[in-house]
Amino acid sequence: MNRPRQYLLCCLLILLPTLVEATAIESLKTFIHNTKTVSATFSQTLLDNNSNPIQEYSGTMQFERPGKFRWIYEKPYEQLIIGDGKQVWFYDADLNQVTIRQFDIAIGSSPAALLAGDNAIENNYELVELGQKDQMTWLEAIPKSKESTFEFIQLGFSPSGTLQIMALRDNFGQTTLLIFTDLEKNPVLPADFFKFTPPENADVISD
Repeated sequence: MNRPRQYLLCCLLILLPTLVEATAIESLKTFIHNTKTVSATFSQTLLDNNSNPIQEYSGTMQFERPGKFRWIYEKPYEQLIIGDGKQVWFYDADLNQVTIRQFDIAIGSSPAALLAGDNAIENNYELVELGQKDQMTWLEAIPKSKESTFEFIQLGFSPSGTLQIMALRDNFGQTTLLIFTDLEKNPVLPADFFKFTPPENADVISD
């Protein structure tokens, strides 16, 4: 599963009400407790070990807590990733290929588990305050699972408490940067938004 799908699950964090440095962790918990749905657009850049850009993507994302998310890559090619709390569908439009995985196995301790999961954040992550940098307040989430594909996830918030940057360092030393815009908190989403039916004649692979 190449392309951005291993970073999929990178996604989904929006509008955390961080007031001051000392309250970043509590603000994250408050956001998860108070935010049921989220919709946003994003740009995503993969950086190598020397912080040089390797790949760039853009698209839209939505999630509904707990456990539902929809992540659409529009450029440079189309890919759709949907989770309904039980299964995750990865659809590659160019290949007309669908991969279906069990939800718990697919997201593990990924960002999706942090942001679209339940309220038990500290069961899967060690949360660390990073303080102020570049006029943003930073928080780091370190996966407790040794099987995680990420070393850490860093979240950068504006003075008003809006998430601007999400940085994820993987086990190969590469970093994925996500920049969120057009954030909407608690939008009404269609009931079937997190369901997926493979297109006709698609190649379907499942666990």
